[in-house]
Amino acid sequence: MLAYNPYELLDTVPSFALRSDDLDANQPLALAQYGAAAGGGDLSPHLRWSDFPEQTRSFAVTCFDPDAPTGAGYWHWAVFNLPLDVTELAAGAGSPDSDLLPEGAITLPNDARVPAFAGAGPPEGTGVHRYIFAVHAVDVPTLDIDPTLTPTVLGFNLHFHTLGRALLTGLGEFGGAQHR
Repeated sequence: MLAYNPYELLDTVPSFALRSDDLDANQPLALAQYGAAAGGGDLSPHLRWSDFPEQTRSFAVTCFDPDAPTGAGYWHWAVFNLPLDVTELAAGAGSPDSDLLPEGAITLPNDARVPAFAGAGPPEGTGVHRYIFAVHAVDVPTLDIDPTLTPTVLGFNLHFHTLGRALLTGLGEFGGAQHR
């Protein structure tokens, strides 16, 4: 079942480098990246990106769980209008009262309707979930999106403005935070 990749359904764009001090590709999430209800810290991981397309004017960062038992996945985080000179986010940048995002960056409400990073919390019996962190290289300095709208609206707008995309996937499962 882990074969479904929502980004494969979109127009193909170049990939670029995305790394993290807190997350290894296709490895279990750290305790901090689980939700508070699952015993974690709701802490967005450190992210650093490079080698994006030359025409890039800004960035958007999202985290999506395509394995949530919803039929539509689950958006854990969406932030956009990150300036071109921001190529790294510190751990915790997605916290509600964080001052780690640059001025002008907008965090949309996640699927829990909170404008913050929501950590992993897979329900019992739903297997391993993938948490796909994506950095989107955007062709305009700012996207004009109402900050009360959903990450799905951001995704729609990104379809028309993404020059490149970098992906980094972490894994989580029910009770996984207890074993970290």
